[in-house]
Amino acid sequence: MLGAVTAPTSPRRAAVLGSPIAHSLSPVLHRAAYAELGLDGWEYGMHECDESGLPGFVDGLGPEWAGLSLTMPLKRVALEVADEVSPLAAATGAANTLVLRPGGRFADNTDVAGIVAALGPGTGGTALVLGAGGTAQAALAALRELGISDVTVAVRSVARAGELRAAAERLGIDPDVEPLLAADTPALPAADVVISTLPGRAADHLGARVIPGATVLDVVYAPWPTPFAAAAAANGARVVSGLEVLLHQAVAQVELMTGRPGPVAAMRSALDAAVAARA
Repeated sequence: MLGAVTAPTSPRRAAVLGSPIAHSLSPVLHRAAYAELGLDGWEYGMHECDESGLPGFVDGLGPEWAGLSLTMPLKRVALEVADEVSPLAAATGAANTLVLRPGGRFADNTDVAGIVAALGPGTGGTALVLGAGGTAQAALAALRELGISDVTVAVRSVARAGELRAAAERLGIDPDVEPLLAADTPALPAADVVISTLPGRAADHLGARVIPGATVLDVVYAPWPTPFAAAAAANGARVVSGLEVLLHQAVAQVELMTGRPGPVAAMRSALDAAVAARA
């Protein structure tokens, strides 16, 4: 089983890939984990990489590589370069983690665990997801785990939401998919939970249209607060930072890549310090 966790035996390498990638705080989290776990010699880097570049990048990796963290726009193409895909990644149709083992490449999705942990137990009611990409598909899986089945997905074009609809069908969810992301949208549907998976600045005009009292999660975390999150908070929403998603998905990634549980406290402390330094 390629996804089985094994204990590390020698210094290894890992990295986060995506485009754009300069803003990523993943290196802060993973390096803090390595230090806390005493994984001397382990390295974690950052590489700009788009969809067309991922196969070649992965093919060029040596045996010292333990894994890759994958962000936009690589979460769907990640499945194509894997030898084995976890049931969760297969169902969502997206992977944010590629674990590199002697037997091959194992794709998994820790975004789901990150979103569930960020929203926390007791979250319920109705939900609105903004966007239709790989993170939106993970959000649908997270909502399923939280027991929320009344879901609306707001997209720019219903005709281009085929992959999201396919993921929803695999997950056993039947969301309403609506073209609600135009700049002149007068209001968003009332929902108890709103998850924005849109890239930076794409949701800026929507924050003030979130109903008061809703729980709002913006997966974008740099800079924080985003204009979307700030406007939603000013309108009376309870805002959950995308930094919580980042932290908890990274905790799960550390365990997948190193074979040891991610040290949450040490990783949170490093993340808080990095965010404060940027501010």
